[in-house]
Amino acid sequence: MPYDVIVLAGGAARRLGGVDKPAVSVGGRALLDRVLDACADAATAVVVGPRRPTVRPVVYAREAPPGGGPLAALDAGLRHTTAPVVLVLSADLPFLTGGTVRSLLAAAAEDGTDGALLRDAEGRDQPLVAAYRAGALRRALDAVRSAHEALAGLPLRALVARLDLCRVADSTDTASFDCDTWEDIEAARARIREHGTVLDEWITAAKAELGIELDVDTAALLDLARDAAHGVARPAAPLTTFLVGYAAAQQGRDVPALAEKVAALANRWAAESAENTETAENTETAENTETAESAEKAESAGAMPEAAPGAEPKVKPAE
Repeated sequence: MPYDVIVLAGGAARRLGGVDKPAVSVGGRALLDRVLDACADAATAVVVGPRRPTVRPVVYAREAPPGGGPLAALDAGLRHTTAPVVLVLSADLPFLTGGTVRSLLAAAAEDGTDGALLRDAEGRDQPLVAAYRAGALRRALDAVRSAHEALAGLPLRALVARLDLCRVADSTDTASFDCDTWEDIEAARARIREHGTVLDEWITAAKAELGIELDVDTAALLDLARDAAHGVARPAAPLTTFLVGYAAAQQGRDVPALAEKVAALANRWAAESAENTETAENTETAENTETAESAEKAESAGAMPEAAPGAEPKVKPAE
């Protein structure tokens, strides 16, 4: 089902000292860009808040009045959407993934529901990590507006209470992690540098910076880099992986298949080097053996070894 996304990015960030929180960098990318990347296939992306640079094109909107709270922001963003389902996200979710987005959209598409919201590991509902049926969302906002005469300053629970929503468990335990304080920012920055995630995070950031879409099999490329470094020369590792990536992009081929092909070449290269080394060692061993055997035969026959050219003959002292 086609969907639009509304990202609420207009908060004051008081606990961060008033900095522009959506622009804060985590893993080399702005928080807002990380959120937008998780829903890259949205038909329209609406950012409610001040204009700021983003990696993908977005539509900007402002709540009335500015700083009027999440319901006012949601209402402003909804006016720019046309899809039957609307994904609603806060702009400070560094670990939101496309998998979580797909789970929410699938749950929201089920009959008899007005949408789906994420439930975190502590069992708390996350209405700003949710997918809503657009028609139901508009009716609920109108009902809240009628009941309170305005949307500004009202909490999200005033809206959620009027919707029949299903809950989706956060299978990652981190998709709903938001950055409200500098301690949260520091924790997020530390987490992406952990051993099990740092390479994937780096590759994702690099692809976004370069503006490319290419599936990267990290394990295959690392194995290839090891083979190239061992079988050819250490500088061959980064150069070879670059060539594989370039070929995959140019030819539209899979990285693992190309990596396997070039790894086989590196192994053949290494095998030739090993054969040459073994041949040289065998030759040297044979020559040494032949020399030793010749010397042994000469000594057995009582022959004196020939003097080296230019050497002074030894003189027997007079008796």
